[in-house]
Amino acid sequence: MLAMRSDEIKKGVTRAAHRSLLRALGLTSEEIERPWIAVVNSWNEIVPGHAHLRRISEAVKAGIGSARCTPFEFNTIAVCDGMIQGTVGIRYSLPSRDIIADSIEVMVEAHRFDGAVFIPSCDKSIPGHLMAAVRLNLPSIVVTGGPMLPGSYKGRKIALSDMRELIGAFKAGKFSEEELETIEIHACPGYGSCSMMGTANTMAVATEALGMSLPGCATAHAETATKVRIAKQSGIRVVKLFEEGVRPSDIVTKEAFENAVTVVLAVGGSLNACLHLPAIADELGINIDLGMFDRISRKTPYLCHVKPAGPYTMLDLDEAGGISAVMGEIQSLLDLESLTVSGERVKDIIQKAKVLNREVIRPFNNPVYREGGIAFLRGNLAPGGAVVKQIAIKPEMMKHSGPARVFDLMEDAVEAVWNGQVERGDILVIRYEGPKGGPGMREMHMITSILVGMGLDDSVALVTDGRFSGSTRGPAIGHVSPEAASGGPIAAVEDGDIVSYDIPHRKLEVNISTDEMKDRLKKIIVPQRVSSRYLARYSRSVTSADRGAVLA
Repeated sequence: MLAMRSDEIKKGVTRAAHRSLLRALGLTSEEIERPWIAVVNSWNEIVPGHAHLRRISEAVKAGIGSARCTPFEFNTIAVCDGMIQGTVGIRYSLPSRDIIADSIEVMVEAHRFDGAVFIPSCDKSIPGHLMAAVRLNLPSIVVTGGPMLPGSYKGRKIALSDMRELIGAFKAGKFSEEELETIEIHACPGYGSCSMMGTANTMAVATEALGMSLPGCATAHAETATKVRIAKQSGIRVVKLFEEGVRPSDIVTKEAFENAVTVVLAVGGSLNACLHLPAIADELGINIDLGMFDRISRKTPYLCHVKPAGPYTMLDLDEAGGISAVMGEIQSLLDLESLTVSGERVKDIIQKAKVLNREVIRPFNNPVYREGGIAFLRGNLAPGGAVVKQIAIKPEMMKHSGPARVFDLMEDAVEAVWNGQVERGDILVIRYEGPKGGPGMREMHMITSILVGMGLDDSVALVTDGRFSGSTRGPAIGHVSPEAASGGPIAAVEDGDIVSYDIPHRKLEVNISTDEMKDRLKKIIVPQRVSSRYLARYSRSVTSADRGAVLA
């Protein structure tokens, strides 16, 4: 058993005043003397993925108490990316990841907790909690909040990604405003993270693949008894981790990160994983770069055709066997000796797993696509790299060249598409939307969803230093590095320049000579958009997307 850090607050005569404050909470002497376990909750009333987390935390605390330790719950923030899209609020989404990690560090270090259970659910809260867990390196376990059930309309399963694309379809005159409202009512039927392979569920998958949550946690749905049982078992298990002296650094190794990247690519996970996994690794001094993602992607088959790329939902994936079954299918690519918070190694977990639906989890030798879900491009437009969700692109758009239509703000591009000012064959270039230039690296999913909904995803592509939601599909290339605000080549592109990409050969180019590029970059004026003191500090400190947008 590890030494109790909480003794610094509660042990000895000199801590009598400290104990009196603990007794003010109604604690007994026995409860004070036991190891203290932090229960870190992202519950709030505005985010559907978090609104149910009180029930989860109560189960966690029951598990901790039954194992004779003392739980203390506190909250941290979480924002809803889906709700704040297209508003000023989306600038705060990625920066919230660091506030979450820092606020958890403050509470856990200040109050000298002996271990922690983390309860996040959505896009930035899961990586923020994981960054804190590995930074603090105390016995820890993560209980991700779980997906919501899929919506249903006229017998068809729908998710938030469908809702977004239907806005473009409405603009194209495919149905009435009344029908759009009816679909809206049915798209998100309850609590949980959206029922597609968006960023929230991608990071839950990554958490389980890293070994930081119990088997089955990633796909156990929010409003199920299964999720409550996993929460209770996690509370019990964190006490065992404390007694065994097992810390995150024993679990979250370089090999574990490679496992997580492999699984994310096999399930067609969100591009945002390319920001978050490097940021988590950075906390441990482990280098996870786009080169590693690309190396793994080239040998990892895409097996799970889950929305937005395919027809299936997270519920289908759960019923097909979940992440353990996926890992069993790709076990030849994994480090099977990696330890997990369950106390078992990966090889032990996958031995018990079964694939129950071969349409949802395809065989290794009969994948949906022969490579992983994400491809990584480089060239004179992106010397530091760019990313694209290749399994969400129509075959005819895997290679494309076209004239650039350049915008310095996403809203201007949306207006141009909405008003019919974009022609088939164009490549939209949206810049100054990176981590520093946005600031906050806004998601560009509004423009991508409109393009798909209007049927333009077979002829119009998008290149940006911003990022995309996990619900994005179509030829959308993001995370272009260096970003425009840092003097990256994307800042030099002008209307009419021919931009070319070749996803199979991992190329992203613009037909500007080296000398012309240098001359143009000397003349650029970076737009100044910051009106918030916090975003100004963030803009000064944040690094580029290819480094995970970590703070320097």
